[in-house]
This record gives sequence, structure tokens and C-alpha cells, in this order.
Amino acid sequence: MTFRILWPAMRWPGDRHIEAESVGENQAEFCERFSEVTDEQWANCDAIVTVNDIPAEYRSKLQRCRIVVTPKVGFDNIDTKAWANLGIPVCNVPDYGTQEVADHALALMMSLMKGITFHTRELKKDPRGLWRPALNPFGKRLSACVFAVVGLGRIGTAAALRAKALGMDVVMYDPYRENGAELSVGIRRAHSLEEIFGQADVVSLHLPLSSETEKLINAKAFAAAKPGLILINTARGPIIDLDDLYTALKNEQIQACGLDVLPEEPADPDHPLIKAWAADEEWIDHRLLLTPHSAFFTPESVYDMRFKGGEVAVNYLREGRLNNCVNAEWIVTEK
Repeated sequence: MTFRILWPAMRWPGDRHIEAESVGENQAEFCERFSEVTDEQWANCDAIVTVNDIPAEYRSKLQRCRIVVTPKVGFDNIDTKAWANLGIPVCNVPDYGTQEVADHALALMMSLMKGITFHTRELKKDPRGLWRPALNPFGKRLSACVFAVVGLGRIGTAAALRAKALGMDVVMYDPYRENGAELSVGIRRAHSLEEIFGQADVVSLHLPLSSETEKLINAKAFAAAKPGLILINTARGPIIDLDDLYTALKNEQIQACGLDVLPEEPADPDHPLIKAWAADEEWIDHRLLLTPHSAFFTPESVYDMRFKGGEVAVNYLREGRLNNCVNAEWIVTEK
């Protein structure tokens, strides 16, 4: 028996050979946008692979669909409960960019602490006059620093191990991880955000976006920060209250920040923090690094993302093997 796997709104331009390979002998069907999918395709697909949620007007046309896969880590934009009410599991692909995002978090930290972008920009102005090898605004010996991970999932663990390999004292905060999770990777545990902000030289965020974590990093956390703290976010933008971050940087409650994600993407040029950064205002100069939600991106990670989406769907259709289901608690077994 062969199955029909539908990609109703393709994210990647170019050919579709990776997706087609991922489903083997099964039928891969592609459309550029939801409105181009025919009623017959909605009715007869066995699985859907999609980055964005399917609007209710199209969801109502499904008759045979048994699984939805969102080929990325985050699933906060998918109405997982609505799919569960239809008896349809939603699965994500949490393992496609683990190494890349952890690498990026450490790269942002290293760029700030070693003055990479600072010196590059200064030397471009005056290669001779600004040749200042003894100037490193945020420099510290890494082995004398505490590296804190908020969220000890796959990426948080990978980041913690990288920091540990650099000789840093690593501490984690994650109230959802079982006792001893930290011991398995040889790090310490803190029991509150205030505790971890109070002892860390670097805080790296690796937690999902949810109603509990939205604006979790706010004025209260910044008020507890150890002097000279560097904050890194490669998780989700809305986890940080950007208004409070602006105030914390301006009041020097934290020293510097590296952000790969923002609450609004692309960046809102009118937000006070972004406006001050873009204008090179003196108070923020060299203290903020921004990258365009690019931490995940390598050719290898993109291949994994594209391949694993179809693979997860086929594994379930063919073998009943449900990988990475994110709405199991709400699944209705009988429609």
C-alpha cells in the first residue's frame, strides 16, 4: 500500500527531490500555497507536512489525514489541541538543528567576550590608529566564568557541553527536568531564574515558547543579574520582554546581549532598542549583536529538516511509529 503525503505550502524554493526521497515509494504532492490545494488532495492525503498551521477552512476538508508534521523544532504556531480534537497527532522535528543552534549561541558569546565584531569594525575605521590589542570591552577568561543554560533540552544540553569543554562552570535552570538531569552531563542546577541570573556571567536561553515562557525574561530577572552579565537568545524572541531588555541595557543592569530571535521578525525598526542599535547610539555601541534567526541554518540542517518531515510521516503511516508527538495528551482516539 502506498500513501499520499501532502506539502500544501512549500517553504523552500527549487526542486523537491529531498522531500520526494524522504517518502520512498509513496506519493509526495506539493503546492506553493494552501489556496492551490485541490479539494481532492485535501480529502485524500494521508499525511500533511507544513511549517504553518492549516486554516480551519481547509482543515474541514480532510477525510483521510492521519498525521501532521511540522518540520521544525517550534510548534507554538500550530493549534495542536484542535488537531487532537480531530484525533490527528502533530509531530515536530526537534533534531534537525541541535548542533547548529548550540554552536551559534556559543559564537554570539565568543564574539562579544573576545571583541571580534568590536575590533573588526573599529579597525575598518582606522587600521593603524585603532590597533589596540589590549582593549577588550567584555573580555574575561572563560574558565573563570559561569555559563548558565535556561532550558536543558536537546539544544540546551548541547550548549552546556560546549561551554563545559571551554572550561566554564556550567549551571542550568529548568523546573521541568527531572532531578539528576544536570548530573548526567556534569553540571550544576539552580532553582530559580533569580538564582541563575545572580551567579552567571553568561545566560543562554534554550526553552520553548509557551504561555508560561512568553516574556519570562523581564525586569525581575534583569534586576537580579550579576554585574557584567551577557545574555544570549537563540530560542524564541517573545521569551524576552524587549522593552525590559532595552531598559536593562540602558541602565547597565546587563552588559551585552546577542540575539538571533526577536518578538517581531523581521526586526521592528521603530522599537527603541533596534532604533538605538541601528543608529550606533553611544550607550549601546558594541553591546548588542543581532542575527536574522539564522542560527539553525547550514546545508546539513536544511537537508535534515526537509527529509525528516516526510520520514516522520511515513514511519507513522507504515509502521504506526509516532516520533516526537507534541499533542498526545489531548488526542481523541475516536472521532
